[in-house]
Amino acid sequence: MKPSSVAIILLVLLCLASSLQATLPDGNMCDMKCKIRCFKAAVKDRCMKYCGLCCAECKCVPSGTYGNKDECPCYRDKKSGSGKPKCP
Repeated sequence: MKPSSVAIILLVLLCLASSLQATLPDGNMCDMKCKIRCFKAAVKDRCMKYCGLCCAECKCVPSGTYGNKDECPCYRDKKSGSGKPKCP
C-alpha cells in the first residue's frame, strides 16, 4: 500500500472516531469522564454521584483524577450547602 493511501485511511478513521464521540448522549459522556475522574477516589460511589450531577449541569468534567478544575469553571464553582466544593 502506498503511504498516501495509508494517510487517507487514517484520516478517514480519525474523522469517523471524532464524529462518534460527538454523537454520544450526555449521560454516556458524563459516565465515561466521571469514571476517569473518580478512578482513584476513596469513596467511588459518592464521587460518581456528585461528578455525574455536576457534569449533567455543567456539561463538562475536568481532565485527570484530581485538580484541573479551571478547565470547567461551572464545575469548579459549585459549592455544597456548607460552602465546600460540591464537585469532586
